[in-house]
Amino acid sequence: MAQIFERSSNALARASLVLTGLIVIALGVTLNELQRSPWVTRQGQRPDQPVPFSHKHHVTGLGLQCQYCHTTVEKSSYAGIPPTKTCINCHAQIWTNAMLLEPVRHSWATNQSVTWTKVHDLPDFVYFSHEIHVNKGLGCSSCHGRVDQMPLMYEQNTLQMEWCLDCHRNPAKNIRPTSQIYNMAWEKPSEERPVWCAVSEGQMGTPTAQSVNCVTKDPTGAGAQMASLQMPLAGTKGLAGDVQGAVVPVAANYKKFTDQSEMGHFLVEQYKIRTPRELTSCEVCHR
Repeated sequence: MAQIFERSSNALARASLVLTGLIVIALGVTLNELQRSPWVTRQGQRPDQPVPFSHKHHVTGLGLQCQYCHTTVEKSSYAGIPPTKTCINCHAQIWTNAMLLEPVRHSWATNQSVTWTKVHDLPDFVYFSHEIHVNKGLGCSSCHGRVDQMPLMYEQNTLQMEWCLDCHRNPAKNIRPTSQIYNMAWEKPSEERPVWCAVSEGQMGTPTAQSVNCVTKDPTGAGAQMASLQMPLAGTKGLAGDVQGAVVPVAANYKKFTDQSEMGHFLVEQYKIRTPRELTSCEVCHR
């Protein structure tokens, strides 16, 4: 019986299988890179806003603090977008006729909110709490970047799950003293920039992070035998470094840190931050 297929058919079949495998692999790599690209994550993109608000001008130039506009960042999952009244507090007196601010004046006159475009927009199934992250020593710039240097706001990081997990697997590399949460220029400790931290007895009903006091100047340099730790009064709100509390003289045993990892693991322990093994429920982040 004559051969139906030529001998070269075997080679063609093998080549077809290899080519199909390469196409599948190439397609997988392409899709993987695509879902990490700025086209999907919007990383680095500056969306159009009704008013070209400059964080650089307001934070670095005028010295406004984050909490002045984002009033709920310490007590809510949502940092909050400032109402028009916050803008009018200043702009009722300065730049009153600027065309760029016409949407703000129109909002104030009509009592209708300015429709801002959300830059850091997480999926609906993701639950992120600003309150817990801020009160546990994660600085604004760790997630949002150097906002004080952004003329127009953009997304510094991808905000994808792998980015979140990278931090949660080792939060020590990003944790800082709570008094430095809003310090955009904060730099990790080193031999040239050591940090000293001491632990005091925490008060009932106050966050565990408020029992730790960290300074950037040697507290024993002047030969002091006692150190004054900021202990918040009952009923006060806010982070330890941002509220006025009762100064209680206590014997402080400061520990010097010249490495972020060492200081981070110390703060993780003192702040009672849960380890990845303790985060056993998906509902911590997904609702």
